[in-house]
Amino acid sequence: MGALLEVEDLNVTYPARGFGKKPFQALTGVALDIRAGETMGLVGESGSGKTTLGRAVLGLAPVSGGSIRYRGKEIGHLGKRARRALSAELQVVFQDPYSSLNPSMTIGQILAEPLTARGVAGRAAHERVRGLLDRVGLPSDAVSRLPREFSGGQRQRVAIARALALDPKLIVCDEPVSALDLSTQARVLDLFIEIQERTGVAYLFISHDLAVVRHISHRVAVMYRGEIVETGPGAQVTGDPEHPYTRRLLMAAPVPDPVLQRQRRVERRRLRDGQQEVGDQFAAEMAARA
Repeated sequence: MGALLEVEDLNVTYPARGFGKKPFQALTGVALDIRAGETMGLVGESGSGKTTLGRAVLGLAPVSGGSIRYRGKEIGHLGKRARRALSAELQVVFQDPYSSLNPSMTIGQILAEPLTARGVAGRAAHERVRGLLDRVGLPSDAVSRLPREFSGGQRQRVAIARALALDPKLIVCDEPVSALDLSTQARVLDLFIEIQERTGVAYLFISHDLAVVRHISHRVAVMYRGEIVETGPGAQVTGDPEHPYTRRLLMAAPVPDPVLQRQRRVERRRLRDGQQEVGDQFAAEMAARA
């Protein structure tokens, strides 16, 4: 079986902002694939380009080169009408569970909105909304309540329910648990896994946290300065990485042992200094090409 999503040699360039400024190359030669029912974890520090990749898949970032294929069809340059038609199969869960929900709409209205847009109305939509709430572990009386009446974890469950409303095949999850406390993070991650087991949906799971992607991902891709520097099975990349940048991310994760934490801090500093040298060489090469 072929990949559900295939990204090959993808480049994303943002136009210059201001006089004398150069266009910003956010992604360079990015390649990855996601199979049906699989979670591909995408990890990197802030500014590495991981969110830009998710936005490119969703049609929200300018693709300047390469290809994005969904079920074998090129989607990198779709028009608005074609992109809307694709939205039933390709959905997103954003980082902030509050700002992504309309505060003036009830939960029932929020969940019914995509259904109504697809022609599902009346009793059928009502039953579907109740089924979605049950699927994400929220009470049926939530339909008449506003987002502000729920905790952060509950609001993210609503956002997940909304993403599931049209039975998508792929969901882009952009830092979906980073705004939650640790215990709530674990429950929401387990919910993602449970939903995947029941529905077979695939995830592009974007995070800066190796521990999070280790928990949920089948495979992991690591981004650094707009490029993927390491890809492999989740356990291998998050437990015994090969690239210095990935090892640096691993060393950044806190541990309860103060002695081990101090050793990890020293190792991270050593890796950071070495990575800076690699980064300086990379910048010099790019400047020579310009």
